[in-house]
Amino acid sequence: MPPMAKNAAVTDVVHLDSDSDSDNGVVGGRESASTIAGAATMAPRETLECRSFWKAGDYFVIPNVVTPTAPGMLEHARVHPRFLHSNATSHKWAFGAIAELLDNAVDEIQNGATFVKIDKINIVKDNSPALVFQDDGGGMDPAGLRKCMSLGYSSKKSNTTIGQYGNGFKTSTMRLGADAIVFSRSTRGGTSTQSVGILSYTFLRKTGQDDVTVPMIDIDISKERPQPIIYGSPEDWAANLEILLKWSPFSTEDELLQQFEDVGTHGTKVIIYNLWLNDEGIYELSFDDDEEDIRLRDESVNDGKRLHHKILELRSHISYHLRYSLRAYASMLYLKKFKNFKIIIRGIPVEQFNIADGFRFPEIIKYKPHTATTEQASTEIKIGFVKEAPKLAICGFNVYHKNRLIRPFWKVTMGGDSTGHGVVGVLEANFIEPAHDKQDFERSSLFQRLEARLKKIVYSYWYSHCHLLGYHKYQMPADKSKKIAIPDQPPTISTVNPSPLPSDKISQGGPIIREINLSNATSSRTVAFASPHLRNSTGLRSNFQPVQLNPQPTAADTGNNLDGKSAGEIREENFQLFMRCEEYIKKENETEQTVKGLEKELEEFKSKCAHLALLVDAKKKEMQQA
Repeated sequence: MPPMAKNAAVTDVVHLDSDSDSDNGVVGGRESASTIAGAATMAPRETLECRSFWKAGDYFVIPNVVTPTAPGMLEHARVHPRFLHSNATSHKWAFGAIAELLDNAVDEIQNGATFVKIDKINIVKDNSPALVFQDDGGGMDPAGLRKCMSLGYSSKKSNTTIGQYGNGFKTSTMRLGADAIVFSRSTRGGTSTQSVGILSYTFLRKTGQDDVTVPMIDIDISKERPQPIIYGSPEDWAANLEILLKWSPFSTEDELLQQFEDVGTHGTKVIIYNLWLNDEGIYELSFDDDEEDIRLRDESVNDGKRLHHKILELRSHISYHLRYSLRAYASMLYLKKFKNFKIIIRGIPVEQFNIADGFRFPEIIKYKPHTATTEQASTEIKIGFVKEAPKLAICGFNVYHKNRLIRPFWKVTMGGDSTGHGVVGVLEANFIEPAHDKQDFERSSLFQRLEARLKKIVYSYWYSHCHLLGYHKYQMPADKSKKIAIPDQPPTISTVNPSPLPSDKISQGGPIIREINLSNATSSRTVAFASPHLRNSTGLRSNFQPVQLNPQPTAADTGNNLDGKSAGEIREENFQLFMRCEEYIKKENETEQTVKGLEKELEEFKSKCAHLALLVDAKKKEMQQA
């Protein structure tokens, strides 16, 4: 829809259409507010039929008749109000939505922002809780607020800003609550303005709108006495104010404008109300568990079961806390510490935390991604043991993008043993693009190569440092300068006696064991894996002989191959073989599950066949008797 001229005789109810930048500062189409205001007046003051976020979209009835375009307006594509809800489902995690709003405030640092406050207030109308975000950035003028409320518009062109899709405000506010009202004050070109806009899913539902409309009012405060900014007629401005008072938490114009008192000369305040409930009818966000925090409800805490002390210790770590504590999550949300900016949650500043600052035996590894078209800048990967290792089996990488945490404690290795326990890394990966909810990355070839490289880094670091924590040492050759080649040989029966198993778990033959040589030159350590189909609930199945892959060469063999591969090359090759073995184990597990599924289906078909056979026999008997 082309932008409308400022002197058009229409109101300031703005359609939430995507549009490009405009010279006159107005985005989207407008329509007369008389019908909308009338519907708002007649609508009862009530909430949605369903207050659970994941079910709220199912209660929206799409009307069969579409509201005709107002006279003098061009026909345009419409955005149905239900899209606000479906668009917000991109946020699977409520803290991810809060992070989007924090990003908007952090992006305002370049405009002088020094803080962002997150707090809870009570709505006087119904004594319900609401979530408040406030910053002292540059604020938004009337045109800026309309761009903020429009779909897909982003004026953030800088490489340093986090926002880029122009969709974060809409998805995040609608993910946290059904309604949001925005107060913004700014000065542009010598003109100071304050604007109010409401994005209300409840209003759109209850008034039966078939297009997303956002009621707004603007006031010029440059002069001694504030003056309403009229785009159409005074009646239209009053109609917008009437809608705002009807569907916002404030009943009078004075109450509405009092919200600017603590904003100052510039800044923005967002109030999200009619917060969503969970399936049990309880608010998804908890404000009562901790007066200094905002939490998500951890259902596993209140299940009434006594937990093992190791599980309790694990839950005491920030890798667990950040999933349920906004303060913990916000402390790690940004990699670089702010100099003149604070995140304040419920009146108390958040202390930023970088887990890499407490690494034991840290190392820094340079990683330079390569693509066929462009040359990417290298990035630093800091890796080390967390200070709680080896007591806590924490592992993974905290991956940031443009200073913003995207994937916390991303585990790139497979589980099943202690390999990699306690190894944590931190890196800023600006060469890959985050997903729209900024909780993961797009699965590009660059991402896949990074994942493979991080897996190698974990194994390399673990085998060279694990002995420092008391694990079995990965021995290096006595003379690293020698080059030793280990010839490829077919698997042979091992002459090494495997560790004996208890007599109640083994019979005469012994289990099948796949031994993977992890040494650099001389065999000093093996890792044994049992095939999934050879395992049972008590241990390993028996009646098999152990098999050794790549047996240790004799002294004569090594002496005759000093011109072969170096110890480092052999070590790297062994790492590759170890990783391939893990992949094979994964495939074997998947195959085992497939076999179990097929066996279950076979039993079901046998049962059906037996049932059908009984029916056939009964039918034959009936026919014989007849």
